[in-house]
Amino acid sequence: MGKTMNENISNELSGLISQMLKPLKGLSFKLIIEGLSGHKIIPFDKNDEKDIALLEKLKNIAILTGKEINEIGIKKMRPNEAGNEVEVFLKNAMIKEGFKPQTPLTKKGKHKASGYPDIEFKDQFDRTNYLECKTYNAKSETSSFRSFFVSPSEDFKVIEDAHHIMLSFELYDVKNKSSNNENIYKCKKWKVVCLADLICDVKYEFNSNNKNMYSDELVLAEGSFK
Repeated sequence: MGKTMNENISNELSGLISQMLKPLKGLSFKLIIEGLSGHKIIPFDKNDEKDIALLEKLKNIAILTGKEINEIGIKKMRPNEAGNEVEVFLKNAMIKEGFKPQTPLTKKGKHKASGYPDIEFKDQFDRTNYLECKTYNAKSETSSFRSFFVSPSEDFKVIEDAHHIMLSFELYDVKNKSSNNENIYKCKKWKVVCLADLICDVKYEFNSNNKNMYSDELVLAEGSFK
């Protein structure tokens, strides 16, 4: 009896895990944000005067960002490092346009740098907006590989109903090396993207940590070097 019960439980768990491994597809980002934060994404209205004015500001910010990048060049060894640097240029451009970009506040009232979104700011109409900064190259522009993700958090960074906007910049390697033999990246294109109707997939993962991986029960052998 006990063995049969254990086998049934094992089969149920195996079936449950198999179901979890099947990704959910075609979920609207606005539903995801509302589920994670309790707050709504306000869609961008192309016919609303305030949204039209905000878009003009964002376009100017994108142009200023790209121009400054091209004047200075981003000197980094790897493309992802260059991508991280773009946010600095973006914030400088936002300040020039009269905005005050800040690291978003969480539910607990803390400024949190990691995770979505990158930037929180008030527009010229005192409305809160969330802004994500992304980079890509010409080959990856239409790629289906994962390039955007949002993870649940107990202290999520979205605490208001707001626009969710992304500014993206196409970077390219100018093929010249800096004095430190680093690559030099510049900007070719920019995009302003409304994320309200972005379609997302959900894929579960199983994770662990070093404390568990290197426990005495699991380590079979180890050594050190002088």
